[in-house]
Amino acid sequence: MRNEDYVGVVTPSNEQLSIKGALIAVADGVSGNAGGGEASEMTVRTVSTDYYATPDTWEPPTALEKVITAANRWLISQANANRDMAGMATTLSLLIIRGQRYYLAHVGDTRIYLLRDGTLKQLTTDHVWDRPDMRHVLKRAVGLDAHLAIDFVEGALQAGDVFTLLSDGVWETLGDKAIHESLLKFNSVKMVAEHLTQTALDQQSTDNSTAVVVKINALGADTLAERIAGGKHLALPEKLGTGELIDDFEVVELLHESRASLLYKVRKTDTKQLFVLKTLQPLLANDAESSSGLLNEEWLGKRVVSQYVPQVLPLSMEKRSKLYFVMSWHEGATLQQRLDSGHYFTVAGVAKIGIDMLRGIGALHRLSIIHRDIKPANIHQASDQRLRILDLGVALSTGTEIIGSDPNQPLQNPGTPSFMAPEQFDGVVANPQTDIYAAGVTLYHLLTRKYPYGEIEPFQHPKFGEPTPLTRYRPDIPYWLENIVLKAVARDPKLRFGTAEEMLHALEVGELKPILAPARTPLIARARLVKWQWIAIFSFVLNLLLIYLLMVS
Repeated sequence: MRNEDYVGVVTPSNEQLSIKGALIAVADGVSGNAGGGEASEMTVRTVSTDYYATPDTWEPPTALEKVITAANRWLISQANANRDMAGMATTLSLLIIRGQRYYLAHVGDTRIYLLRDGTLKQLTTDHVWDRPDMRHVLKRAVGLDAHLAIDFVEGALQAGDVFTLLSDGVWETLGDKAIHESLLKFNSVKMVAEHLTQTALDQQSTDNSTAVVVKINALGADTLAERIAGGKHLALPEKLGTGELIDDFEVVELLHESRASLLYKVRKTDTKQLFVLKTLQPLLANDAESSSGLLNEEWLGKRVVSQYVPQVLPLSMEKRSKLYFVMSWHEGATLQQRLDSGHYFTVAGVAKIGIDMLRGIGALHRLSIIHRDIKPANIHQASDQRLRILDLGVALSTGTEIIGSDPNQPLQNPGTPSFMAPEQFDGVVANPQTDIYAAGVTLYHLLTRKYPYGEIEPFQHPKFGEPTPLTRYRPDIPYWLENIVLKAVARDPKLRFGTAEEMLHALEVGELKPILAPARTPLIARARLVKWQWIAIFSFVLNLLLIYLLMVS
């Protein structure tokens, strides 16, 4: 019998284990089809390699969907290119163990079981036809169809949990009762796995028999902060003066000071290279949330490798005596500083700024990072005109769970009111659409020094009507650029650009393929009243008029 099963186990070390977790996969090549064994092996090898190459900010389900879908396309392309491999396909059952949670991805009829507190539960569903004569025929498999539907399951881990990944040669031969008894028979996972496969073979299993058993002896770190928090024991530095030393860095000058943070220009003592050091105000020494926020910002920054974002210096916690992190230094000024100094931004200059800014925002969004505070003060223009997006301090990422119990709550301040989208004032969580809105307001402000809906003060709950056209303030602004900005700042998120790349494309093609001017919002929609309310008002007024006519007649 040709073995068409394939097993993959990846247990990375150190930080990669805490960020991505351990991966265990079992695949069973579709019997009767050419290339079944090759399909199972290449799928497991490809997925287990590519999963660890995905951005660290992607959660396991997102990363697994991307890599399994890519593996599916690859198998189909191989089958189409090689007639001998036509129909090559495989099942796949994959388990990720990370921290205190598990994640499953599943296609086909291999199975994953969980034994918890003596109770056995099947976590996967067999993708076979629900007919007695077709229960061996798969409805889903990797390589079977161009559109692959993948089952995802996740849950909390408990110490003592036992996961079992089985091919149909084992579970179909033994049945759930025998599998349950085997898991309770031995303490050694190796002995359990060997017993399962040997028993299946002894009972004349007609298919390849594969079993992988995983036991959870102790739980990993609960949150990302705890996984990287060698830094949590570090105290905040006192406010530093010029010439003072902090570890391997000498303070050159204080660059910026806010109510929460301090930015210093520093020089590395050995190389004399300039950097930016960020830390917190000493008054926040006992504020665990702010410290977690700083660690979160460093973690995100280290994972964004882009020319449009300052690069974080990889410093181990052991090399730091205080709580801070260090970024690359770039000569120049923020766009807000240039506005404050009286700089006049040309139309061509703002269009170029928009293109670079949207490239940077797109790079963040592809890593599942929402900036949440796009504004001129957080856009830096270097002396070589290169643009960089600053301050990930309030950024939101699906890969971070370290601030409080609700990841949708802001670290300190969710943004600057005048740059916040209308829906955010109604409690909608920041998303790519809100970053696009803020980018539109930024371009509007650079061109006019005004805001599309007027300036919004903190704690104000504004009402949004129609945005003021830019040409009211600057008649020299071309209609194509005005249309782009007004579409970005539309009150209704559905009327904005769908992605940063879509807005980027509109700016790149500019006048060559101008977009249409946004349609004006009807009066009823602007007043947030539905038609029947207007009908009721009209009816009420008409009745008053009739009563009046009856009284005077």
